[in-house]
Amino acid sequence: MKISVIIPSLNPDEKLICVVDSLIGEGFDDIILVNDGSDKEHMWPFEKLSSYSQCTILTHEVNKGKGRGLKTAFEFCMNNRRDCDGVVTVDGDNQHKANDIYNCCRAMVESDKVILGVRDFSGKDVPFKSSFGNNMTSFVFKLLCGLKISDTQTGLRAIPFKYLEDFCQVEGERFEYETNMLLEFNRKSIPFDQVPIETVYIEENASTHFNPIKDSIKIYKVILKYVFKKTSWKYTLSSLASWVIDNALFNILEFIFAAMTLSLRLLLCTGVARVLSSIFNFAVNRNIVFKSDKNIKTTIVKYYILWVCQLMASYGLVYLVSNVLSLGYVLIAVAKIVIDLGLFVISYNIQKKWVFK
Repeated sequence: MKISVIIPSLNPDEKLICVVDSLIGEGFDDIILVNDGSDKEHMWPFEKLSSYSQCTILTHEVNKGKGRGLKTAFEFCMNNRRDCDGVVTVDGDNQHKANDIYNCCRAMVESDKVILGVRDFSGKDVPFKSSFGNNMTSFVFKLLCGLKISDTQTGLRAIPFKYLEDFCQVEGERFEYETNMLLEFNRKSIPFDQVPIETVYIEENASTHFNPIKDSIKIYKVILKYVFKKTSWKYTLSSLASWVIDNALFNILEFIFAAMTLSLRLLLCTGVARVLSSIFNFAVNRNIVFKSDKNIKTTIVKYYILWVCQLMASYGLVYLVSNVLSLGYVLIAVAKIVIDLGLFVISYNIQKKWVFK
């Protein structure tokens, strides 16, 4: 195999040297390191590795992010490694074992697919932050994007040379870039497969530069942007308007029927508001979004079959996820948003292909 190993790195320590030594021991002889604006105190690993004949060091004078580091290396390979079979991206914190990297490269060469090295997050030694984050993102990917990926945050990815140009054009400069890479599988019909690898966490993953709040927001922003691109803007506006009407009616009815008992008032207000907003939604979707000329009685029946199924699916999935993951109040609210967004996309496709076909 002719494989170029790509390792983006910011402020590395001795673990980067361990990674490179293990790769050389496994037989890799073309290792491209991207120094992503490291400070002076962390330059010594690059200085030491610059003496290795197997290493090439590319440098960003300032920190530009992991996504830009990967694209810098991809562009370098496209210009200087035209005879290689592909590249493999590796994290520099010694959490990817050399034999796992080799196995992913072998699978890539044999299948001509992008290969993801995926970890198992069910072990007791996996930090909760990593386990929950990866499981939630995998669930979101499957529900909203139609991609079944068990480890969406893996940095171990073996990529055939012919796909490098596609990945150089993918948006994103930091950690969100890796999410966009996965979405590119759908956009460009790029085949991929997954190879199990050893799950390693060193010092509770303390060396990671991933910011769980800031970078997670960027990642989910990418996913939501992808979701809304898959649906008509008219459908999105119709759904938002229906949601506003539903909530406005609920609050108005709450005021009108304030004398009723709480349970009866909530049931009545929720039911009436939901039905009236659905009538608005049906009319707009039929006449403006899908411009259907099908028999109105038939489309009404189909619409409300879907409507009931969507309500039941929303309740059932929220209940299931909340119980399986033992979620608290805040996380239940987050789960409901994610599930309803997934149902939003599914409902769009069913209305387009069946209700208002």
